[in-house]
Amino acid sequence: MRQEESVNYMIPFNIPPYIGTEEEKIGEAIAARKISGDGVFTKKCNKLLEQLTGAKQVLLTTSCTHALEMGAILADIQQGDEVIMPSYTFCSTADAFVMRGARIVFVDVRPDTMNIDEKLIEEAITPQTKAIAPVHYAGVGCEMDTIMDIAQRHGLAVIEDDAQGLMSRYKGKPLGTFGTLGCISFHETKNYSMGEGGALLINDEDFTERAEIVREKGTDRSKYYRGEVDKYRWVDFGSSYLPSELNAAYLYAQLEQAEMINDDRLASWNRYYERLKALEDKGVIELPFVPEGCVHNAHMFYIKTKDQEERERLIDFLKKNDVHAVFHYVPLHSAPAGLKYGRFHGEDRFTTKESERLLRLPMYYGLTESNLEHICDTVKEFYKQ
Repeated sequence: MRQEESVNYMIPFNIPPYIGTEEEKIGEAIAARKISGDGVFTKKCNKLLEQLTGAKQVLLTTSCTHALEMGAILADIQQGDEVIMPSYTFCSTADAFVMRGARIVFVDVRPDTMNIDEKLIEEAITPQTKAIAPVHYAGVGCEMDTIMDIAQRHGLAVIEDDAQGLMSRYKGKPLGTFGTLGCISFHETKNYSMGEGGALLINDEDFTERAEIVREKGTDRSKYYRGEVDKYRWVDFGSSYLPSELNAAYLYAQLEQAEMINDDRLASWNRYYERLKALEDKGVIELPFVPEGCVHNAHMFYIKTKDQEERERLIDFLKKNDVHAVFHYVPLHSAPAGLKYGRFHGEDRFTTKESERLLRLPMYYGLTESNLEHICDTVKEFYKQ
């Protein structure tokens, strides 16, 4: 079921995915009289995500932010530890570790993928370094072979921020399954949504038991429901990271159709690329780059303009022609909290410059060909002028 649109009104940047069976699933959850967490639909989502990713265990969470927080706890991040990550990411990537007392070490990005430059990670390592948090921007995998080699040689944890990468692969392996832990988002802007939500991918079985405890407010409640203990107790610290069954039911409807949604988005991504390639060939804009060995999930389609001033003019031009386009992150190292809780290692050659050029075009499940054509024609018209 595709969402209907018209160029007679503003083409939105995003429409949350909806396939038409969400209400039916929510109704089943309500009828079961179990709407708090870890009911039938939570377990179904966990199992289906394990099948889609190959992770040893998946736990649905209330957000990707909370999955990252759980990752920081499980990796035993302590006061004074350092965590290496790109500055071009959402603040949640850093927040999860800052809340544990860590200091963030930002590393420059590659200009081709906007992912962390794997060649700069090793020189940023100090005796205080505890973990690396690569971010798979736009669902395009970081160079995980290099990152995992560095981590293993230096005894570092790898916690993948895979908020944008469900259904993407690096050298045949799903993103989020290389590091000790992976974190996925199901926010309404993601390819699959439960409004607010996420998941923790556990790739090391040593973490499975404690992950359940941390997620259940520090109790062994999961063991109690499996009949492994006669009562559940407070055994560790944790928080309430468990989503409602209603959210899980909404998500499950989409996960059942994960391939269909993925194919739809990829078709739109490919149409964008084909229609705007001539502008790149002329040197007017740059299009997304997907390295060999990476399979992406069409999480977003962006272009890069000459500079920030041109980007702002293009955003305004698109808006006047009923298209809502947006830029993305302001680099964290330049933000007040970034200056307080982190430092940039080395030279900022690309992070700021490339972030100021990047513009995201509308991308969502059900984007019609006529609206996509209108968007591309508008971009072309701007550059004709």
